[in-house]
Amino acid sequence: MTDADPDLTAFIRTAMPLCNTLGITANRFTPEVVELAMEWSEALCTSNHLLHGGALMALADSAGGAVAFLNLADGATGTSTIESKTNFFGAVTDGNVTATATPLHLGSTTMVIETEIRNGDHLVAKVTQTQAVLRRRN
Repeated sequence: MTDADPDLTAFIRTAMPLCNTLGITANRFTPEVVELAMEWSEALCTSNHLLHGGALMALADSAGGAVAFLNLADGATGTSTIESKTNFFGAVTDGNVTATATPLHLGSTTMVIETEIRNGDHLVAKVTQTQAVLRRRN
């Protein structure tokens, strides 16, 4: 994964420790698009050497949460996924997967993020998630 940015990767792994556990790296990190990547690993597989759908969903959720975080309005403290819908289109048996997240709706109480997961040029999954915008309670 030659596109990985070491500083962004360190940030994302510190902010979301699961990213470190899964070996997720960061390629792009802007309010318009977040791109995270993960290498296929036997340790992340189900039977038949297929990358586990849960690992793919964790990658997508991390990318979606990151793009939501980058779009927080003043006074918001974070986001939390309240709904996620995944359509799987293919299996991953080697290489790396890239999750590209973009915002569809940036509201003051919820955000909707769309994420594509690709294995090379092959579309593996499409994820739509809703993030609740968190604020301090007085």
